[in-house]
Amino acid sequence: MKKKPFRKHWRRRKGKKLQNYVQKLIRKTFPHLKKKDVGVAGNGVNGPDIILSDTAKRLCPYLFETKNQNKMKTIYEFYNQARKNAGHLEPVVVMKMNSREPLVVLDVEHFFKLIKT
Repeated sequence: MKKKPFRKHWRRRKGKKLQNYVQKLIRKTFPHLKKKDVGVAGNGVNGPDIILSDTAKRLCPYLFETKNQNKMKTIYEFYNQARKNAGHLEPVVVMKMNSREPLVVLDVEHFFKLIKT
């Protein structure tokens, strides 16, 4: 069954919305960066979703790949379990798939607080 063009447009819009959110968080975390220092990639462009200038890369040495999908429901269930048990602590999920390196999941706003200091 062929996907409808409307759905493709909606998926792109969701993805762009998340890219813009991350772009704003980076600029909020590092307010001295100029607008041109933090950009978002166009649809279908290979490479990172958030494009950082050399200045921005020195302050924020991360490559951002953004995904706005429902496929990650299980990860959110893990995170909600951690949040329920966290009390006054910040919830963190460490997860691993067979034959893969472990990954860490934490709240994006908390992540930016960590890298700001």
